[in-house]
Amino acid sequence: MSFFIGIDLGASHVKAVAVTPEGEALGRKEVSFDQSVARDWVGKVELAVATLEGENGGAAKGMGLSAPGLASRDRRSIAFLPGRMEGLERMDWGEHMGRGHAVPVLNDGQAALLGEVWRGAARGAENVIMITLGTGVGGAAMVEGRLLRGRNGKAGHLGHTALDPDAEFDICGSPGSLELAIGNCSLEKRSAGRFNDTGEMVKAHRGGDVEASEVWLTSVKRLAAAISTFTNVLDPEVVVVGGGIARAGDDLFRPLENFLRPMEWDVGGEPVRLVQAELGEHAGAFGAAWEAMRNGNE
Repeated sequence: MSFFIGIDLGASHVKAVAVTPEGEALGRKEVSFDQSVARDWVGKVELAVATLEGENGGAAKGMGLSAPGLASRDRRSIAFLPGRMEGLERMDWGEHMGRGHAVPVLNDGQAALLGEVWRGAARGAENVIMITLGTGVGGAAMVEGRLLRGRNGKAGHLGHTALDPDAEFDICGSPGSLELAIGNCSLEKRSAGRFNDTGEMVKAHRGGDVEASEVWLTSVKRLAAAISTFTNVLDPEVVVVGGGIARAGDDLFRPLENFLRPMEWDVGGEPVRLVQAELGEHAGAFGAAWEAMRNGNE
């Protein structure tokens, strides 16, 4: 049976899937690695691939990889990821894995969007924004069926959108960014030390904690303002929201809808759809597999 492998290289885990060209998952593999051991993630990627190929009776027809950082223009490696995962930058995965074909490499946010478009919450859509809410805020965008990459590969990094020019800078130099407005990375400061996990804050909000509700709803309102701006710039039909914070469910999506609709420029009575991501932690792996399939046909 012909199959493809998608690999998502995260901060502490390798997640991989084997899928048919129709998108049927034949197997999944998740392997943790030791961040204190140099290049331990390399061996774990090799292990995940070997396991899936062994379970499916032979070599995959193609393979793609999703990772943090900015992908190179030729999509064969990660070109820019300072201070993390030493050795990942400029590593050609096709050469390393000994394949007779290139292994396309994607930024993790971009891969997650492709996964959701192929097999998830945005299935079949051509104009899509994805926002992932967690420690930071990731993102990606597709316009008329084409993933936006940009000159340096940073297109779609929506979390670094500046919302307040007079506020502090985030890690990319964006003042008052969306990431600082809702990411876990800034929650302790936003909540005056009360919370360091958004899930705990949402639980307090749900229980009637007025201070928790104020912090949470202020963050959601800023997210809505950012999304309204994204819709004017990119005109998506659907906005997919994923990441750990999206697990808040109705506590996120109901106020987000309420804040967004008065801000949104609704043309022709067709407001943008807000949907929760469906593929969870494997979205990037599915997206990497799809990119491998497309890479072989370009």
